[in-house]
Amino acid sequence: MKQKVVIKVMVNGHKCRPKVLKIVVGAYGVESVAWKGDDKNQIEVIGDGLDPAVLTQLLRKKIGHADLVSVEEKKEEKKDGPKLQVLPMPSWPCYEAVPCYNHYGFW
Repeated sequence: MKQKVVIKVMVNGHKCRPKVLKIVVGAYGVESVAWKGDDKNQIEVIGDGLDPAVLTQLLRKKIGHADLVSVEEKKEEKKDGPKLQVLPMPSWPCYEAVPCYNHYGFW
């Protein structure tokens, strides 16, 4: 089951942002990470089998203040795009009277 987790992180400048991303991406089950919000202080994590409480605890331990904002089930979207038509392969004539040579030039 895919989950979408939003965690609010207090970041002290731009130098701390890569550290937060490195911590979150290293967690088990994380598939994608993105910054979100007006001040880009919320991180949105999408993954399969990830534990939001453990992820929040890990951020609190390494960074400082982190709050779990929301946890939602990510629904799969079906895309009905244009279907491709498979064309039959053309049949080429077979010449058995002509001998086959390999790339060395002899049989």
